[in-house]
Amino acid sequence: MDGLTRVTQRINTIEKRFMIPANPTSIGAFADVLAGAKQKSASTALNTNKQSIAKLVETSARQHGVDPKLALAVARTESGLETNSVSVAGAVGVMQLMPDTARSLGVQNITDPQENIDGGVRYLRKMLHTFNGDVVKAVAAYNAGPEAVKSYGGVPPYPETKSYVTKVMSQF
Repeated sequence: MDGLTRVTQRINTIEKRFMIPANPTSIGAFADVLAGAKQKSASTALNTNKQSIAKLVETSARQHGVDPKLALAVARTESGLETNSVSVAGAVGVMQLMPDTARSLGVQNITDPQENIDGGVRYLRKMLHTFNGDVVKAVAAYNAGPEAVKSYGGVPPYPETKSYVTKVMSQF
């Protein structure tokens, strides 16, 4: 089998695999189809990653006695389930832990998704306990800190925190 025959067979295999119409009119059409397949593959991988992150959040929530829907709502609002998310304030990871908070929770590697999520869920549980199960106050405290919530006797009047609480509660 000569080189040209092998190349032709390989092209036919690729065309079948990516459902490219026989005899595309140009190399550009072939490249466009391959680019679309690559983009679809990346999108699928991203969705799969977010699904696995969501499962980590749910599992950690169950282990720590937190409603998984609440933990997911917090995680989605904090980071969109993005493991490499870093806020302008320096909060890191899926549940956006501040380095000092992470240390206080015993999180060794703040960039490790499982450790970060576990720390975030434990912090959420701590806020729920601090505010006697009051979900709104606990969520506000997750965002603004427990002292701010105590000081104002509820959700602090900070626009960011008010918006945050609304977003979390709408997903919960």
